[in-house]
Amino acid sequence: MTMLKLFGIIFFCGLLSPSQEVLSGLSCAVSPGAMQNVLSNAILHNGLLQKHLQGLVLPNIMGEGGLLNSPTSITGLHLVKLRLPRLSVVLLPGIGVQLTITAKLELSGRCLVGLLSELIGILVDVNITANIKCTNFESGTVQVVIEDCLCILGSIKINLLSGLLTVSVNEIVLKQLTATLPGLLCPVVDIVVNLVNIQLLGTLNAVIPVGTAGTIHYQLASLPFTSGLFLGLDLDGVVKQVGGSIIPHDSSPSALPLLLDKRLVLGLRQSFLNAVLYLLIQIPPQIFPCTPDVFSGASHLQEAIMALVPAGCSACHGTSPLRIKLTLSGNPLILLEENKATVDLSVMIQVFIKPLDGPILNLLLLKADLGLNAHVSIAGGRLVLGLSLG
Repeated sequence: MTMLKLFGIIFFCGLLSPSQEVLSGLSCAVSPGAMQNVLSNAILHNGLLQKHLQGLVLPNIMGEGGLLNSPTSITGLHLVKLRLPRLSVVLLPGIGVQLTITAKLELSGRCLVGLLSELIGILVDVNITANIKCTNFESGTVQVVIEDCLCILGSIKINLLSGLLTVSVNEIVLKQLTATLPGLLCPVVDIVVNLVNIQLLGTLNAVIPVGTAGTIHYQLASLPFTSGLFLGLDLDGVVKQVGGSIIPHDSSPSALPLLLDKRLVLGLRQSFLNAVLYLLIQIPPQIFPCTPDVFSGASHLQEAIMALVPAGCSACHGTSPLRIKLTLSGNPLILLEENKATVDLSVMIQVFIKPLDGPILNLLLLKADLGLNAHVSIAGGRLVLGLSLG
């Protein structure tokens, strides 16, 4: 079984499921909620959004209100906690991804009404919608740009220790936060989205060592493309042997299938996989003794081959057993067809006798082409090719 680490953490590690269609490249797709789950983990559950929101500098809130129209001021407002955050994703044809984040912001500060100063707690519902586009592709990297960001505030709840002046303070807070929060939250979302883009691109642009054989470098081959049905990522790379020599392959764009029930398509070129197989499948010559206890019917094979041995070759009889040597010949090739993948291997089969003393006597030498069925799957963030004789 040959294994190739495909996306480090990769991008959607453990969420991939093999596509049922294979054309000039190998494609994989994830369930509709997979991209949303990964972005939720990266932005919300890992605390990235809350971390950057806690650095917000909220302006003081000033106004008239309260008993006898005493001046009201709220100072030192800061984020205490991001409550009940939720993230959803919608694909925008020809644009990119629409990201929507809903949450409750728990704010705290001090409220001064006249001569009375006390702690104030504010709980505000926010809904942030941002359209994200990939642009400026270069050397396997892309830049993400938020083209439109809309921040809408929902209900606001005020908590004063004294329980006084809630109605008047609520009006002041609602007016001031509606005017200031959207201009503060959208830039934070822009920063967070770009950080996540860097993290995820790092998993799509990596150099993987393959023992002592060489390295595999994979990366994005072009800008991601979107339709209303899926997000597509085309991958390519460079395969190097030890010493730095590059195994060449065709880098023409892949023809990926349309997957109507999927949301993400990941493409690997067939020629790139061939270069990878050339690096991975470095099988040294294998020698097997040809004896009855190893091969069923080997005694008949021995009798047939021994009939070819020249008369008078006493060194070829007795204790000198037959041996079979298998040697990989040529480059392994993977062939991707609809609903089918095969790996072709060419081997040289050598049947010989090694006398106790004297040169090797070759009895038979032939070339065989083996067609191996390839079962493609994803396991543990790795692309797995399970090979079996056809």
